[in-house]
Amino acid sequence: MKKIKHTVYFLCLFSFLFSLTNCKGDGKSDKEKEELTTTVSEIDFLTKEDYGTTADGEKVEQYTLTNEAGMEVKIITYGGRITSLKVPNKNNEFEDVVLGFDSISQYTSDHPYFGALIGRYGNRIAGGKFSLDGEDYQLPQNDGENSLHGGDKGFDKVIWTAKLPSDSTSLVLNYKSKDGEMGYPGNLDVTVTYTLNDDNSLDVAYEAETDKKTIVNLTQHAYFNLTGDFNKTILDHEVVLNADEFLPVDETLIPTGELRSVEGTPFDFTEAKKVGKEIEAENEQLELGLGYDHCWVLNDQSDDMHFAASAYDPESGRFLEVSTTEPGIQFYTGNFLDGTLPQQGGEGTYAQRSGFCLETQHYPDSPNQEKFPSVVLNPGEKYSTKTSFKFSVK
Repeated sequence: MKKIKHTVYFLCLFSFLFSLTNCKGDGKSDKEKEELTTTVSEIDFLTKEDYGTTADGEKVEQYTLTNEAGMEVKIITYGGRITSLKVPNKNNEFEDVVLGFDSISQYTSDHPYFGALIGRYGNRIAGGKFSLDGEDYQLPQNDGENSLHGGDKGFDKVIWTAKLPSDSTSLVLNYKSKDGEMGYPGNLDVTVTYTLNDDNSLDVAYEAETDKKTIVNLTQHAYFNLTGDFNKTILDHEVVLNADEFLPVDETLIPTGELRSVEGTPFDFTEAKKVGKEIEAENEQLELGLGYDHCWVLNDQSDDMHFAASAYDPESGRFLEVSTTEPGIQFYTGNFLDGTLPQQGGEGTYAQRSGFCLETQHYPDSPNQEKFPSVVLNPGEKYSTKTSFKFSVK
């Protein structure tokens, strides 16, 4: 990997310079030599930089992973957020393809969940309520009467502890959520590992353990725009969703419990279709979500990695394939972006439909829907899921 090569190069250079100074008797004090040694040893953290502090004075770091092909992903410890993801187009030009901000103050003051890790429960829970073994739990109602993405201060708004494994290809983030946090039971120990591979895939692996029966549904909330130009919408992207059924919702976007066939509806993405082809169709479900903001039931319900979705931008040639171990995927088309949020690195704003999300997950409101796959995690069990975002061109 490129970063290992950089590390070896600088360590060798340091060894050479150190031997020269020892031979010449440079007159440096032991303290000065120790400071020099510390500085050079930190070459291992060339992928690490300060990203500012929150209003509460918490320090935020940003890590950069780069592969042999030149693909680059930047991740901050605030919310475990992907702030930048640069991938090549058909002309091998690298551009950022995820929506983000320029500063920590913007991430803490605006809340579209750009690039964030979501938990304890991704998506909505009706009324912010659920029961386990006869005990009722009340969560924050931060989306009308419902609870969304873990509550007022979900995993997207906390500081994660980061470490880099020795292979320098992964970033490991850990967060310990205390019993009762946002109303959820159990002390939950969560680890998320981002791994950038040389085939231009970014893997996101989730693990969690609890000391008390609880519910867990983790996901990643990156907004993609494969054009690399955030002034353009994603309506011309061609999307495939490997799902013959989707979950219709009520007026508060809570699933009704029905698994409805996509056949003959605007929700049929079993064949590649432009996002904008039917997004304005007269359809009750589309009107409820102001566009696509629904969970699709993936055809493969196994715990093995399986194809979930793809997106293609004909202009740039960028092609994204999503694989997962999860049973569902939320396809969201940036319906609530309204042109008020500033673009990263630019002078424009993020207009409606300037990004889309493919959030692999269990179904919304599963704790209250007996027919949905379980999201319960018991003590002694390990929550373990994985999703891969692979980029190529065609």
